[in-house]
Amino acid sequence: MIFKDKSKSNPITKEQVWDAFKLVKSKGGSAGVDGLTIKDIAENPKKHLYPVWNRLASGSYFPPAVKRVSIPKGDGKERHLGIPTVKDRVAQMVIAKELETIVEPLFSKNSFGYRPNKSAHQAINEARTNCWNFAWVVDMDIKGFFDNIDHGLMIRTLRHYTDKEYIITYVKRWLKAPIQLKDGTQLQNLEKGTPQGGVISPLLANLFLHVVFDKWMEKHFADCPFERYADDIIVHVKNEKYAKFILKSIRERMEQCKLELHPEKTKLVYCNRKGRRKQTKAKHQQFDFLGYTFHSRKVKTKDGNIMFGFSPAISRKSIKRISEVCRKLGFHRWTHMDIHQLAAALSSKIRGWLYYYGRFHKTEMESIFRIINHRLAKWAFNKYKRFKRRKFVTYAQRWLRKMAKDFAYIFPHWQHGFTP
Repeated sequence: MIFKDKSKSNPITKEQVWDAFKLVKSKGGSAGVDGLTIKDIAENPKKHLYPVWNRLASGSYFPPAVKRVSIPKGDGKERHLGIPTVKDRVAQMVIAKELETIVEPLFSKNSFGYRPNKSAHQAINEARTNCWNFAWVVDMDIKGFFDNIDHGLMIRTLRHYTDKEYIITYVKRWLKAPIQLKDGTQLQNLEKGTPQGGVISPLLANLFLHVVFDKWMEKHFADCPFERYADDIIVHVKNEKYAKFILKSIRERMEQCKLELHPEKTKLVYCNRKGRRKQTKAKHQQFDFLGYTFHSRKVKTKDGNIMFGFSPAISRKSIKRISEVCRKLGFHRWTHMDIHQLAAALSSKIRGWLYYYGRFHKTEMESIFRIINHRLAKWAFNKYKRFKRRKFVTYAQRWLRKMAKDFAYIFPHWQHGFTP
């Protein structure tokens, strides 16, 4: 072991801290307000991790400020993330792992976010099945969920599931940890909110919504299945009248728990497919969930026939976001690389997009790969003088088509038939 000492008042062991650091290291991430990186701590773990254990075990650990970072959202606004220091992420991981063993077995089967052996694909697949069986969907959006979790209700929920005072104490301290802005000023977080980006925040969010929504739904509306991925929730209902009643009830429940449904993003959606009566008055007939758009589209049945079903495919927002990533990368200007080096630099991103968005209706990704192939043709045009002399990118595209035909293994999307 990297350090030796006797255990303190709280039953937190050195092995827990070391295992937590290995998990934090595997997930990666940037430094917090202290500037220490994962590499810095890995080079001298005894110096940095021993104080974490010593303070956690003695009850004297207080979290440093959380660095606020803003990232753009799809609607043009910004989402605020909180980046704790690496050492604080280790401390959070220790408590999160211990709390998880207590609450994880109690969580609903309809909760898919940030849980072991659960995934977004499972949630999407379950939603696809339920959209086939239920005609209406309540598409919910909780307004600023992570910023509005009430601390008092959160601690009351936590006390209901554990009597370990050191867990409750440290959760209180993390909830109230100061937030450091870009200019160095600090905001004190006193009454509500938990920063997105913290290790323990997803678990606390799941626990809060388990009480606020999951258990409440299963008790009062057991005939309406739902899928919840963190704060993204959709509820399936048989008819429109019942859907309106359920939405009204959910809105009241959220207000009781000091949360609010977004008035514009929360809506009732009709799941139009073959065999259902056409609802011309239905205002919404599609919804987005976890980067996919669900709407009526052609699907192939098991016996090979084509029919209209209500199923998911990559959303326009996701396509726009990926296009923006390609634009910012500007790989059409990486002329210092040959095509194999270029493929090596891009393959992990392309493979990730294929893995996530290609699970359902992969052909809908064609527009993305058309953009990528066009930028690859521009790369060839910029790199090789023989194409520049002709002053047309068409010859570069012909060259790229030949490369895709002869060496389809180079890029992951070429292997799946998305060639130039």
